[in-house]
Amino acid sequence: MPNAYLTLSEVESIAREAHRAQTDKAGRPYAEHLAAVADGVRVRGGGEDQIAAAWLHDAVEDGVLSARWLEDAPLPRRVKEMVLAVTKRDGEDLVAYTGRILATPGALLIKESDLAHNGDPDRLAVLEPATRTRLTAKYAQVRGLLGLDGALGPVERRDQANPAEG
Repeated sequence: MPNAYLTLSEVESIAREAHRAQTDKAGRPYAEHLAAVADGVRVRGGGEDQIAAAWLHDAVEDGVLSARWLEDAPLPRRVKEMVLAVTKRDGEDLVAYTGRILATPGALLIKESDLAHNGDPDRLAVLEPATRTRLTAKYAQVRGLLGLDGALGPVERRDQANPAEG
């Protein structure tokens, strides 16, 4: 029986193609960020569903794939829920955004990896000082709201990484 869902390789290809014309704030191909977040999820103990969601984590927010595409895509419901959990909504405050991430099993690890890559000192160093200062403060605030500033120990974070395998 053929697999009813997209493979991880297919998800990666779709994400790379969708973001093909996009660059990050430093002018680098956006796919480099997606790859770093997906790899960060993997090395933090995330499962295939979380890695797939990491590849797609900015697709709806950035408008390169629609919410309708995500709904109709042959992906497990859990992947779709994690992507939507980490997708910022217009006018949404950070407390509501981070609350949704915390309430969605598996989503915290994706956002943790995203924040780790976004906050990488080497990436931030190439930005204008005002942008670097603004983003550093924003990332710290989100990390704090998510309990990623040391409030959770490694065991608790690992358990949240892949709750389906807990």
